[in-house]
Amino acid sequence: MLPPAAALLLWVLATNVVLAAPLSPVRCDVATGACMVFNAYGTWPDRSLCKVGEVAFPSTEQELVDIVAHGVKNRMKMKVVSNSAHSIPKFACPGGTSGLVISTAKYSSRIVVSASSMTVTADSGVELSRLLQEIGSHGLALPSSPYWNGISLGGLLSTGSHGSSLFGKGSAVHEYVKAMTMVIPAPEKEGFAKVVKITEQDEDFMNAAKVSLGVLGVISQVTLALQPIFKRSVTKFEASDVNLEKEILEFGKNHEFGDVSWIPSKYKLIYRADDRVPASTSGDGVNDFIGFQPTLATIVEAQRALEEAFEISGDSPGKCATGLVQTQALFTTGEGFKKSSGGVFTGYPVVGFHHKIQSSGACQASTSRQLVCPWDPTVRGLFYHQTTVSISVDKIQDFITDVKKLRALNPAALCGVDLYNGFLMRYVRASSAYLGKQSDAVDVDITYYRARSGNTPRLDEDVLEEVEQMALFKYGGLPHWGKNRNIAFGPHTAAKYPKLQEFLAVKSKLDPDGFFSSEWSDFALGISGGSSSNLPHCALEGVCVCSLDSHCAPENYYFCRPGRVYTDARVCRFVPPGLKNGTA
Repeated sequence: MLPPAAALLLWVLATNVVLAAPLSPVRCDVATGACMVFNAYGTWPDRSLCKVGEVAFPSTEQELVDIVAHGVKNRMKMKVVSNSAHSIPKFACPGGTSGLVISTAKYSSRIVVSASSMTVTADSGVELSRLLQEIGSHGLALPSSPYWNGISLGGLLSTGSHGSSLFGKGSAVHEYVKAMTMVIPAPEKEGFAKVVKITEQDEDFMNAAKVSLGVLGVISQVTLALQPIFKRSVTKFEASDVNLEKEILEFGKNHEFGDVSWIPSKYKLIYRADDRVPASTSGDGVNDFIGFQPTLATIVEAQRALEEAFEISGDSPGKCATGLVQTQALFTTGEGFKKSSGGVFTGYPVVGFHHKIQSSGACQASTSRQLVCPWDPTVRGLFYHQTTVSISVDKIQDFITDVKKLRALNPAALCGVDLYNGFLMRYVRASSAYLGKQSDAVDVDITYYRARSGNTPRLDEDVLEEVEQMALFKYGGLPHWGKNRNIAFGPHTAAKYPKLQEFLAVKSKLDPDGFFSSEWSDFALGISGGSSSNLPHCALEGVCVCSLDSHCAPENYYFCRPGRVYTDARVCRFVPPGLKNGTA
């Protein structure tokens, strides 16, 4: 009998699915009128609820102005949420219970491509999948984008989302912004709200607005620079990780859109050699990444049940065996790369138009409760944390060396990430955005098991906690604004941005009264320290770094201990009964 992970892969490859619309992140009780906001995973990092007083769904810029004016006039905290809300941190929550949430779900009708100026102008609620399709149909290309296409234009810009590239301007979409309009608060004499247009000539305002975390106002429309259409040639190959420290940067310099998946427990790498080729090159390949396709709910539930069984029984070898099957099955089936739409993987290279390769998704459009995204909260499917940190190119080699030292102590302790394709390593360039990347870097993206209960520790929890703190604190990595657990943010992170004060100065001009700020965003920007926690079990979910045993789960023999390689780390480690005062 195949493990659920392998069965999942075979089922997706063999099944054709009909697509429809996603579950809204804004949900209101018809009887009481009470509304709450959720992210796409159904749970915020601190597991608190986000209650709001009002929800609005503008479809035009004038409606957007009227809504912001209403919020300002009534002194309401405001936040923007997209149709799918895939950001993990709580930036979309206004705080309290009387805030106003502005959904861009219906603000997505405008996409205007100009072949003469090689630009596209789109509403902020437009989904990336639709934007890329429209650009490609005009014979043009947006040079870079995130790998997941189920996010909105406004959302991906606000969080600094990116793909992988050290070439040209790099892999972040915000580097291609030429202009944007925003709706911001205004004095009563100006009607309480107004539209401002920011262009490349407004350098100070543009550098703040390109990555804004939603605290400057509401992005209305965005104009992006495009390039003539081109194709990409993709080849994936396996290799040993013995020379990863030496090869990681050279690979990024040699392949424009390359990335590396590191499976540390298996001492293995999967390189993605991904390069630009002329549009005349033969090939009509596509990227239908398997993990982003509509999947039978019973399959993802079985996959999660198996993972939970490993956790309950403390079965690291079981995770290792299942991870080996899954990573090998993904690799041999091309992970969703195909030489034609609707076909099956027949080998590399896969050559196709840029807009069919650069990003992937489909499950976000399914309304069937039987065909879902693997993380859909309406079924008992995958539930996970994401630690995503950009480590500068001058420090990434030492980070890899430290992870290898930690692995040498217990390789099986890293098998849990095998079930999520290991450490995805992408390339990013230094940005002019005040809250963008501060140097060329390698972005390390780690997805791993999260318990259904916030009081339940994870198997081998201390190892990934040490890796997380190593990346953030020892090597000064910058967290992805749209991912990560709470410990990635706060005053220690804000200090890593030399132009933070310039950003805050623009914020004080556009929203001087802080209508679009919240306790959480103030904490993330280092303005206040009010969102950290000292509650029991807070370290299990990354809401705090442990300093007391009670921050872990002493009742389950998880105690706060120093890291084994990065000794300044403080992690929740399982200490068998009788060894509490030992060195475990």
